[in-house]
Amino acid sequence: MLRRLVLSGLVLVLAAALVPAALAARVHVRVEGKTTTIYGAPEPFVAPASTPLEALEDASVLGEFFYHVKQFSFGPFVDQIGRYASTDTGGWLFKVNGAAPQVGADKVALKDGDRVLWYWADFSASGPSVKTLLLTRTSRNCYRVFAQDDTGARSAPVGASLRVDGRVRRAPGGAACVGKHRGLVRAFAPGTVRSNALG
Repeated sequence: MLRRLVLSGLVLVLAAALVPAALAARVHVRVEGKTTTIYGAPEPFVAPASTPLEALEDASVLGEFFYHVKQFSFGPFVDQIGRYASTDTGGWLFKVNGAAPQVGADKVALKDGDRVLWYWADFSASGPSVKTLLLTRTSRNCYRVFAQDDTGARSAPVGASLRVDGRVRRAPGGAACVGKHRGLVRAFAPGTVRSNALG
């Protein structure tokens, strides 16, 4: 009887240990710092992660950058990535597939193919809401950039430009062709977080 109880206990322990691994997902991660991209401009996959906080940990190992988590009564809070610690006027936020979840980074369950973006935001009187840019390809050498609000809703960014190979191409209405190029294309617009990079 005792042996059966011990074996049952081992099976439960092994099952509990395997559940998180089974729930982990292959996700893309990018970390946009205050002045530069810290990790993953082309949004590479990282090791399987079940939450955005785990995805940040995986990216920090691959990219060899520092981050710090502060524990509060409501849960963990990322208060520093790279050189910049959160202040009253700016700090670190995250989005999943272009939308800002209304829960902590340890509470969002990720699915295969999700895109996790961690980024520095300057807080204004209206709150920490800031638009992030998403770059898509429309045809060979042609691109469209969208500004995404916290709900993930897309709009054309004002004053957008595409940069590649040391050249800048204005993108009125969020669209432009850059011609033949060798490097990665990125989008920028005033007051937004820079885009992902595409070849």
